[in-house]
Amino acid sequence: MFKKLRRIANPTVVEQRTVELIGTPVTYTLKRTSRRRSIGLRVDDRGLTVNVPLHSSEKWLHSVLQERAGWVVEKLATWQAKKPVQQQWVDGEAILFRGETFTLYIVPSLFDTPPQIHDNRLIVHASRIDNPATIAEIVEQWYRREAMKLFTECVEHFAPLMNVIPREIKLSAARTQWGSCTTSGTVRLNWQLIKMPLYLIDYVVVHELAHLVEMNHSAAFWRVVGEVCQDYMKMRGELRKWSPSTE
Repeated sequence: MFKKLRRIANPTVVEQRTVELIGTPVTYTLKRTSRRRSIGLRVDDRGLTVNVPLHSSEKWLHSVLQERAGWVVEKLATWQAKKPVQQQWVDGEAILFRGETFTLYIVPSLFDTPPQIHDNRLIVHASRIDNPATIAEIVEQWYRREAMKLFTECVEHFAPLMNVIPREIKLSAARTQWGSCTTSGTVRLNWQLIKMPLYLIDYVVVHELAHLVEMNHSAAFWRVVGEVCQDYMKMRGELRKWSPSTE
């Protein structure tokens, strides 16, 4: 008879630290785990994360950080430049919708009602005009409704042209993706696309529908995209200037 062995979870220790790299103070997340055998550095929209073996020495950690200092500082600067200005949900704030800029106009009301566009203003009737979170929720729900309506229209237009039949269209709120497509035919589109010009929305829709033909990013995939969107390279470049994150 075999003795029953008790599984021991791999421990992970997380802490926040600050280090000076080529004269720049950098705050980072240090993760110690028994699963690692080497030191790994990752820079993304959340900053620098350093993954190290559980019992690695401080000397080794310091050496790696100083060795990669130039790369870390450059990557952090790139992410900071891409980070959008945080939206302020107050009267007079600029609001993007389908590539156009509208001025947020908040009207006191007994009830919260869906926003309406009038001339160059997005008019919001709200019961709590002094609460930015309430305004944000009202506008986001409106964004989502408008996004679903527009995305459905786009898919219904392009799917027959590409000879594909998506099974389902869903909204996503992914931090780093504008869209995705599963092998089962579910197309997910980030609701924040509704802020973009229509031609960029069309490109993302075509991109995801093309995955129903080629579930990869091979040359064959891009040929499928190019048959419908000839300027897809230009669209890809412009899309990189936008960020899915609202924070």
